[in-house]
Amino acid sequence: MRITDILATTKPAFSLEFFPPKTDALRDDLLVAIDALLPLRPSYVSVTYGAGGSTRDRTFDLVLQVREKTGLPVISHLTCVGSTREDIHDILSRYAANGIHDILALRGDPPRDHDKPAPGDFPQAADLVAYIKKEFPEMCVGVAGFPEGHPETPNRLREMDFLKQKVDAGADYIITQLFFDNRDFHDFRHRCELAGIKAPVIAGILPITNKAGMIRMADLAAGARIPAPLLKEVQACRDDAEVAQAGTRWAATQIRDLVDHGVAGIHLYTLNSADAIKQIFAELGATDSEQIRGGLSKG
Repeated sequence: MRITDILATTKPAFSLEFFPPKTDALRDDLLVAIDALLPLRPSYVSVTYGAGGSTRDRTFDLVLQVREKTGLPVISHLTCVGSTREDIHDILSRYAANGIHDILALRGDPPRDHDKPAPGDFPQAADLVAYIKKEFPEMCVGVAGFPEGHPETPNRLREMDFLKQKVDAGADYIITQLFFDNRDFHDFRHRCELAGIKAPVIAGILPITNKAGMIRMADLAAGARIPAPLLKEVQACRDDAEVAQAGTRWAATQIRDLVDHGVAGIHLYTLNSADAIKQIFAELGATDSEQIRGGLSKG
């Protein structure tokens, strides 16, 4: 089952994102976390791709391992910056040969030791989407959206033009970057409608679990605006344990509102840990995603 099939039949779909661990010990920790999260009944999972394709092989290996372990559809992130057509064709052929047909197509960032993007055959994510749809038409392709605005496109009108180019090139759905104010997401979704973008928009949610992590999120190139009420809650916390409680409470409140507004899906950024995600479900009073779809209490 491809992601488009899931989105058509399951609303909202809940999904989890993981990144490739750098060591065997961290890989074992991730597998433990996945075991702990499976009872939440996610619809699918995704695996990230390092800057400039730096985790290409580890991403590929983890995609196959997670698919085998969970039996769930797995989206592999794929970036194109600095890549040739041969590079992209090779990795997509490997995925297709192993029954992986879901790709999140991203331009991506160059490796950190590069001052500027390395030359490649795909200047933008729309070029990658178009190539995948032409050469691998069986692939289901998602793209990224930016509720707070794309960091390289201060003109919000042009930003939607670029997103529409990706959808017109064949993108099947949109997964947003993390955000903490749902007004940004609702505004983004309305902008999509005005631009004639009909692809489902999936909300990316990441709970704050410590003050240092909050600062790192605010430092990200893609933004992460911390609303004043959330900042007030975090500043009142005496330690990171209280920060995690405040952060998961906030994320649960976001999800309640998103579900009430008919969101197509909730994409939970796990940071390879189960604790915060499980706590979000506890805050929602739900043991799994099916219970949320069945109706949340207003408590």
